[in-house]
Amino acid sequence: MERAVVRCVPSEPKLSLRFVLPDGSARHMQRDQEEPLGRALARIATNAAKGHGKAGKKSKKARAEGGAESEAALPAVRLFSPDGAAVAEEVPNAAAWQDGAVLHIGDARYHVERNPPALTELSLPRSLLAGFPVCPKVSAEFAAPQHCLFRWFREQRPAGGGDAAGEAWVETAAAERVFTPSNALVGLRLKLRCTPGDGEQRYGPAREVESSGPVEAGPGACTFDARHLYTKKVCGRGSVRAVSYNILADTYAQTEFSRTVLYPYCAPYALEIDYRQNLLKKELAGYSADLICLQEVDKSVFVDSLAPALDAFGLEGLFRIKEKQHEGLATFYRRDKFSLLSQHDIAFSEALLSEPLHKELCEQLAKYPLVQEKVSVLQSTTDPSRKLCVANTHLYWHPKGGHIRLIQIAVAMSHLKHVACDLYPSIPVIFCGDFNSTPSSGTYSFISSGGIAEDHEDWISNGEEERCSMSLSHPFKLLSACGEPAYTNYVGGFHGCLDYIFIDRNALEVEQVIPLPSHEEITTHQALPSVSHPSDHIALICDLKWK
Repeated sequence: MERAVVRCVPSEPKLSLRFVLPDGSARHMQRDQEEPLGRALARIATNAAKGHGKAGKKSKKARAEGGAESEAALPAVRLFSPDGAAVAEEVPNAAAWQDGAVLHIGDARYHVERNPPALTELSLPRSLLAGFPVCPKVSAEFAAPQHCLFRWFREQRPAGGGDAAGEAWVETAAAERVFTPSNALVGLRLKLRCTPGDGEQRYGPAREVESSGPVEAGPGACTFDARHLYTKKVCGRGSVRAVSYNILADTYAQTEFSRTVLYPYCAPYALEIDYRQNLLKKELAGYSADLICLQEVDKSVFVDSLAPALDAFGLEGLFRIKEKQHEGLATFYRRDKFSLLSQHDIAFSEALLSEPLHKELCEQLAKYPLVQEKVSVLQSTTDPSRKLCVANTHLYWHPKGGHIRLIQIAVAMSHLKHVACDLYPSIPVIFCGDFNSTPSSGTYSFISSGGIAEDHEDWISNGEEERCSMSLSHPFKLLSACGEPAYTNYVGGFHGCLDYIFIDRNALEVEQVIPLPSHEEITTHQALPSVSHPSDHIALICDLKWK
């Protein structure tokens, strides 16, 4: 029996119908969902008659001799429900075209498939490295990537080292969504065949995609390899593994200033985003994290690379970017441990405008690039009483911007107070980010001690003309879960501790901190980034548990 594929989505006014007539001609119709079935069937009959007429065209002489007999008669067109009853012609299209129904067009029979699984996008990364996971981007309708079938193929290596006579593919043993090519595949292209599925034993037509280039040799040992020895498994139900990482936005890595001044020691190809994404995906996947807070995330990197890759490893991604900006904040959480209750994202300047803490603060902040805070409230899937307020931020970078960072963190803590004290009273806070502040700074002191005096030196970090001194406080008891490492940012002209995972010391405690790479590993290629490390920052990783 032939197939008649119906796509009917409640939010759209029309449904579509695709089938192939007995003469081999394909038909694709769009009909109003509220239209009576009879009109759609009449249109199908007309199309079938036209198709039959075209297939049986005669010469002018034959048509003249045949007369009216050459005119194609309209075939009988009926629709029968899955239980075999004829569907009344006054029934609306949306209700009439049910999965499992049978369409009769003359003597032809069509099995109706309503909203079958279908792939809308299937692509492979442009850069493939041996030893690094290849994570396809899979978008589907009426299907889910975790229910799709995957078959991986490698190019046939030409015999005797000569040119291949034609394309030939050899299927690999891999049948998972993520495929890690071995060194034996260096120089060969890959092909993926994906069959969409919906988890209810319904599968749609398969699609194939070939890599644009061959698998290339990997860089060898990476700075994160030893760290993965501590994170081979996801931690237990009562624990949470958190990661905070500034991954270096492509928009900053690809400037002439970056290549010649900031990172002149880094091989140009190692600054390319396609190369760095291979390292990032392997690094992040290997941490087996429950929460990942990333800073400096390009929108395209999130949509096309990180979200599809980490989705394959069980992580759901949230992204925040302001209009006219090139990079933003991404927060990922493990689906089988947490569900998302709510999001409360803010841009600091917008917060000051809508709820002015101080007119002077607003005027000061308006002079500087927009900074934001991503706040997500998560709930444990196994213990609904356990909730977390996860905040992610990236503060102003300039060395003389201590007063600006104090303003930003004051707004951030005020916003966190609203979420964690007013909306969700007593919910524990995990505050991750690149705070661009060393442990000796006013920002670090304010976060960890709960207050800052109006005479702190950071209020005049850019001179008396920008002084905006004030006494600030917040209600949280926060500590740096990873302590105060010697550095989390290591570039040619600077190294220091700028990144932190602050936790609520009243509700959470540290089980373990994953050791940072050794100084020898960091400086193997002089500084960061390098061929073995994708960013100028180092990821912070710790295992936490509820008290």
